[in-house]
Amino acid sequence: MPLVTLTLRQRRPAVYKAAVLDAIHAALVQSGVPETDRFQRVFTLDPADVHMDPTYPDLARPRTADALLIEILWSVGRSVKVKRALLADLMQRLSGLGIDTEQVMVVLQETAWENWSFGGGRQLHV
Repeated sequence: MPLVTLTLRQRRPAVYKAAVLDAIHAALVQSGVPETDRFQRVFTLDPADVHMDPTYPDLARPRTADALLIEILWSVGRSVKVKRALLADLMQRLSGLGIDTEQVMVVLQETAWENWSFGGGRQLHV
């Protein structure tokens, strides 16, 4: 089950957050994640609590208050090909929502199955 965290730099309506989370989940499903594997959370930070260089490392346009940080923690073992396909699909979906993808930072983090317990202290596939 991927653990998805969406961090925003400004308050957004629930419909906006739901659309972004749905796009992330659809891209994950397209990459092979089961439809029912969904755990997402949203953090909205005060501007004083977010410190980012506006152009680091190679942005075409500076980051603005619309910047999004998407963190996806999932199980280890996906190839670079799968990750690139996920990113391309996700950027297409976000662009379709009118989001400037230069404002989107994605972090893909991997962990082994023995580092997860989804409930009851049980570890799957261990």
